[in-house]
Amino acid sequence: MIYLDNCSTTKTCQESIDIMTKALSEDFANPSSLHSFGLKVEKEIAQSRSSVAKLVGAQASEIFFTSGGTESNNIAIHGLIKKNKRKGNKIITTAIEHASINDQFINYKNEGLDVKFIGVDKHGNVDIEKLLDEIDENTIVLSLIHVHNELGTINDLKEITKRVKEKNRNVLIHGDGVQAVGKIHVNLKDLGIDTYSISSHKIYGPKGAGALYVRESLDIPSLVIGGGQEKGLRSGTENVPGILGFAKACQLAYENLEQRIDHAGKIKAYLLKLLEENLKDYQINTPKNSSNFHLSVSIKDIRAEVLLHYLEGDEIYISTASACSSNGNHKSKTLKEIGLNDNLMDGTIRICTSKDISFKDIDIFVEKLIKYVNEIRNIMIG
Repeated sequence: MIYLDNCSTTKTCQESIDIMTKALSEDFANPSSLHSFGLKVEKEIAQSRSSVAKLVGAQASEIFFTSGGTESNNIAIHGLIKKNKRKGNKIITTAIEHASINDQFINYKNEGLDVKFIGVDKHGNVDIEKLLDEIDENTIVLSLIHVHNELGTINDLKEITKRVKEKNRNVLIHGDGVQAVGKIHVNLKDLGIDTYSISSHKIYGPKGAGALYVRESLDIPSLVIGGGQEKGLRSGTENVPGILGFAKACQLAYENLEQRIDHAGKIKAYLLKLLEENLKDYQINTPKNSSNFHLSVSIKDIRAEVLLHYLEGDEIYISTASACSSNGNHKSKTLKEIGLNDNLMDGTIRICTSKDISFKDIDIFVEKLIKYVNEIRNIMIG
């Protein structure tokens, strides 16, 4: 099997599986219990919080465990808006955010808030000047994806945050870091943002776990009331196996981040070279200054979903768009916003590598890709 859909999810690493198995079979106490068994598990969660914080340059007290990126994004946006609602009713994001951000902003627009979606260029870079033009005294929340889930484009959150806060220091800024953590260097203190979402299953941890960073001294209201866990921000008995498995993945990401980034960069360069040498009539949508793990490719005169099914017959797995936007019948909003015509849009695939992908895997993938692209073109255009 050659798995190139790692932006959708990664294979859980064995180290995380081992610690989760131990948590399920041995360390199963409720961390809220007063007895020593519960206290032991509570200490393991505290250690896990420190592991997550270390990976993203935060303090352990600023990390709140959630069920994943979507919940973290929801808690953040809801909380920031409620926190700042007396100062205005304007909220801003880009036109190509993940569904867990985009759909929230649409919902708030329907509720009467002044919502602005900022456009992007052909590579998904946000127009910073247009963004700054929209920042006024009525602006209360800005949300930006850090690394784009389809394109791999990296937003300069540090520069954007600095300039936005210079114009209106009351704007609260959220970063969607789901595709950034474990793929680029992230230091939240350096970025200067207020909240930031993290997902476990994008960095070889288990599904159903994640975290929300909330800047020290910033209190935001919760979506879930009752129980008081996570200092009241995310009540409910903790998913101990998920948290411990997530923390182990964070620890390994911290220890091996440079090596992983370097490996992914070499794999991506090799893949681009093979595509240039062997594939005709295609376009790379991912910019040069991007995540080493992402590559969006539009191939003319094919249908991407047909190519996907051809490849899966050889146990080669790719995607056509974000997993959170590909289940419906609509086309990718991102591809529309970057200006692709229908021919290119219909033939767009997303290739996402991992620490486990080899050069031989890429050789096999490209060989099969070229074969099936030619077969599909012969059927479609004769």
